[in-house]
Amino acid sequence: MKCCETWCADRAKAGAWFVALAGTLLLVGGLSWFIIQRTRPPGIDQARADLRRKNLMELRAENQAALTTYGWIDPVKGLVRLPIDRALELSIALCQDPAAGRSNLLARLEKATAKPPEKPNIYE
Repeated sequence: MKCCETWCADRAKAGAWFVALAGTLLLVGGLSWFIIQRTRPPGIDQARADLRRKNLMELRAENQAALTTYGWIDPVKGLVRLPIDRALELSIALCQDPAAGRSNLLARLEKATAKPPEKPNIYE
């Protein structure tokens, strides 16, 4: 008789644990589903697709203009933007004499990355 009672008590405990575990898993699963539904970005509707298409066209037009036109990058330092074809021609011309091309390139690099002189500290 004693064996049967302990078995029934253990079975009741196991059932309670099973119900608690199943409830916890359902609760966590439900909260996860809720959070996923609330934080999902909106779908791409026609208006958003048109906006993205317009932005892409503007970006491509800006890139095309940057590759095919002259322009100032930094007028203070004297840096200009060249069309890609002209830049390739100049690069080929510089590579005819590697030593002169390297020294010219290093001089231009120093000029482009030069920092302006710092103002003296009034406390020194």
